[in-house]
Amino acid sequence: MIKKITFVLGIVMALTACSSGGDSEGEKSGTMDTASAEKTFKQNCASCHGNNLEGGTGPALKHIGKEDSKADILKQIKNGGGGMPAGLIQGKEAENVARWLAKKK
Repeated sequence: MIKKITFVLGIVMALTACSSGGDSEGEKSGTMDTASAEKTFKQNCASCHGNNLEGGTGPALKHIGKEDSKADILKQIKNGGGGMPAGLIQGKEAENVARWLAKKK
């Protein structure tokens, strides 16, 4: 029962943390904007994955780039799975976060 409550609370927190940021120069050009990626992550992902990528209700992401490519990470963000809701971040923000996380080796 506690696991179900924790899972539901994680989803609720993640969904309430959703926000749409403005376009930054890095997002417009298709290059990674680290500050924007970190901000998007903290607003949308940190409630489950931890402010320092240490994990929580979601897995740790400190070294996710060793395991998964940017494409793999982006697919997970878009499609969700394993307890993660799909589409918490979208478009250029999702691509920017995936690129940033892929560099975590």
